[in-house]
Amino acid sequence: MKDSPKFVEMKHITKRFPGVIANDCIDLEINQGEIRALLGENGAGKTTLMNILSGLYSPDEGEIRINGKPVVFKSPKDAIDLGIGMVHQHFMLIETLSVTENIILGLKSKNEPFLDLDQGRKKISKLSTRLGFDIDPDIKIWQLSVGERQRVEITKVLYRGAKIIVLDEPTSVLTPTEVDWLFNVLRRMANSGSTIIIVTHKLKEAIKISDRITVLRDGKVISTIDKRETNDRELAKMMVGREINIIRNEKSKINENNNILEIVNISCLNEKKIPAVKDISFSLKAGEIFGIAGVAGNGQRELADVLTGLRKVTSGKIILNGLDIANKSPAEFIKLGIGYIPEDRQERGLLLDFSVLENFILKTHSSKQYTKERQIPFLGRWVIDKDKINDDSQKIIDEYNIKTPSKETLISKLSGGNQQKLVLARELSGEPKLLIASQPTMGLDIGALEFIHKKLVEEKEKGMAVLLISYDLDEIMVLSDRIAVIYEGRIAKIFHSEKVNIEDVGLLMGGAK
Repeated sequence: MKDSPKFVEMKHITKRFPGVIANDCIDLEINQGEIRALLGENGAGKTTLMNILSGLYSPDEGEIRINGKPVVFKSPKDAIDLGIGMVHQHFMLIETLSVTENIILGLKSKNEPFLDLDQGRKKISKLSTRLGFDIDPDIKIWQLSVGERQRVEITKVLYRGAKIIVLDEPTSVLTPTEVDWLFNVLRRMANSGSTIIIVTHKLKEAIKISDRITVLRDGKVISTIDKRETNDRELAKMMVGREINIIRNEKSKINENNNILEIVNISCLNEKKIPAVKDISFSLKAGEIFGIAGVAGNGQRELADVLTGLRKVTSGKIILNGLDIANKSPAEFIKLGIGYIPEDRQERGLLLDFSVLENFILKTHSSKQYTKERQIPFLGRWVIDKDKINDDSQKIIDEYNIKTPSKETLISKLSGGNQQKLVLARELSGEPKLLIASQPTMGLDIGALEFIHKKLVEEKEKGMAVLLISYDLDEIMVLSDRIAVIYEGRIAKIFHSEKVNIEDVGLLMGGAK
């Protein structure tokens, strides 16, 4: 690898935004046929650097060389023309169009203004066969699984002649089997001369798939290291500048008779009025973390909705401490002691035009009960005791290490990790009996992830029940006392964590019987 030609060279790359140096004199050299992992916390500069390489941004200083020649990108098209393709974390596909239509859309056609579908089909079939993708060129995107859509995205960049391929969090929505398949494909591509850059926060996967790993922190390169000369703990320390403790649930014995929540044969519809949750049953104990594993789009979001009053069930019961609460309002769910960390914190968890302080009191401003010990800081019916709210919010900011200029700062100005910490702080401050935690660490760096995992385990040990819904199987395996696998809206199987086999879980996530 060290003797391979340097195919990508980014020298002294600097990019400034108002008040921030996103990339600070970065040097990055990647060999032809190499798989390079790019690691770093949120805000470390990874995405900015890749946006510069793909032509979305222009550097303020520095230069880029491709195959030894200096290049200047005025637009992403310039980068594409030079063989640079990017597979984004959120796929850029039009669901109502076919595979062929998506791949050749925007390319020149001999049948202008119409697409040359026949030639496209032939070339796509040949390319997918060579890669082992087995893609039907005529199938509509909406008919494909998440893993199959990713294959289409990879085929699209290769169809357009990409020799340098950037993948942003490529395994975030894949089963373990699909991850193994993807890694095999990437290795074959690299062996054929493609240069591959993977932006990821998953340390073990970076070690597994890459040849070398580059760690960024605060806009600078901390180290580039051969994967054979490092480990996940050392990489984590490079990323955050301190030792990271891997939080594990000690899986203490659960009282099998102490049910907090019982789900009995519940079903519900999605927004298209199609069954999304189908006859699901399980129970959740006090002092237990119950994990729901599955690939995105198998009913997880709808399940979280019905367990927080945001969606009606079409049948079944939701029994909380002996009371059937199915189809009650979200306010009733809150009043009965259910906390909720939503999958999308910005869409459902926060008001972005409100301050940190205002977001903190969102769920308690009209309640008569702030916690079991403390009354909500009101005087009379309409007048708020601002001093007490200020004191309480400052305590939360300190306890949860929320980095904000002030309590009056708009929540939209905070990083994703600090936004999520505030959501967690608000939910736990009400001392819920049950916490629905849906994708609680999605998009977060390892420092924020460590903090949130620690809090969930601490609250579980105090007796709170936690329903953990996560697409990250590693997170499910580390935290859960029991694990249920959901597939196409049904519970495929429930495992006790000490008896679980990760390969079995992965197969069930993919629909195996």
